[in-house]
Amino acid sequence: MDPLIWEAPFQNVFCLYFSGMGPVHMNEVQCTGFEKSITECAFNKEALGCSHEEDAAIRCNVPSMGFQESLRLSGGRNPYEGRVEVLVERNGSLVWGTVCSESWGTMEAMVVCRQLGLGFASNAFQVSADNVVMSGVRCSGTEMSLSHCLHHGAHLSCAKGGGRNAAGVSCSETAPDLVLNPQVVEQTTYMEDRPMFMLQCAHEEDCLSSTANQVPANSYRRLLRFSSQIHNNGQSDFRPKAGRHSWVWHDCHRHYHSMEVFTLYDLFSLNGTKVAEGHKASFCLEDSECDEGIEKRYECANFGDQGITVGCWDTYRHDIDCQWIDITDIKPGDYIFQIIINPNYEVPESDYTNNILKCRCRYDGHRVWMYSCHNGGSLSTETEQTFPGLLNNQVTHR
Repeated sequence: MDPLIWEAPFQNVFCLYFSGMGPVHMNEVQCTGFEKSITECAFNKEALGCSHEEDAAIRCNVPSMGFQESLRLSGGRNPYEGRVEVLVERNGSLVWGTVCSESWGTMEAMVVCRQLGLGFASNAFQVSADNVVMSGVRCSGTEMSLSHCLHHGAHLSCAKGGGRNAAGVSCSETAPDLVLNPQVVEQTTYMEDRPMFMLQCAHEEDCLSSTANQVPANSYRRLLRFSSQIHNNGQSDFRPKAGRHSWVWHDCHRHYHSMEVFTLYDLFSLNGTKVAEGHKASFCLEDSECDEGIEKRYECANFGDQGITVGCWDTYRHDIDCQWIDITDIKPGDYIFQIIINPNYEVPESDYTNNILKCRCRYDGHRVWMYSCHNGGSLSTETEQTFPGLLNNQVTHR
């Protein structure tokens, strides 16, 4: 099929035919080129007459800026992995040295792979090395070069001196990309009052607020319930980082947890204060449904392999344990509801900016409404500028 071309007000970006998956969300898109997000462009919300034969994608022309000349991988089994080495100036000479791996993680590895043109990070690890020349590296994940990340500069501070504590990465040409379906959250939200004696398993797995620890068994908890439909729109399957030998069996619910925390659910006041929270360990990662022509590969039954195939989605229904936020203690009012998938970046993905979903939430004491749900975190320009802390998926380990 001939490529489909979008007219663009800037050079070096053009679009071509792309094999589509799922519903069509935007039609007749018209951008000026100055928008922060494609969702800020004018578009027709009606997808009538727009099929996947007209799906758009882009190819970006990234200019060569020489970043890869000051970074290399060494000692790996192939060109896509190895010890990270950077070229720095020391005493008037350029020398190669290693990077201290303290706080080294997926975001830093992502920058290394991007800088070298090796795709996406698949693993961040420690290797045995010496001659540390860079320490304190902290990246947001969007930088074009490791030198653009925060670091200590010339004042090195690496507790173990580099030995057994230097940074390594492995890169991959493809990566998964998880995205939540906002419409499913809106359409399935409701409130339930559930007695404590029916919540014992959930209580054991820390799925209720802390005040549930002091209440009698004949009391109840008020739960904000909803379904989550998590699509893998990437180019490779999403698999738990831990192998099945290290999955944790939870006897009460009779299932294995393959990830410590897979999803976070939070409720914020309009001034950005967290008022209620929930969390969902991965009960099981499996293919609930797939796009036409794609076969399911992962099923949790009988201790099967866990994961989400490209073009498939995992649905956590509103009626299963922990698929809620405990709102027993909050007052009626307007709130911001937030979901974050893979919050601690435990599994590398090609894009983390779409791992967050935000909604407006209204609770009148008797009923609850969820509306204006969408991916990306931003609810409005005003919200971005006033409450920047709400708009990223940087979370601390729990």
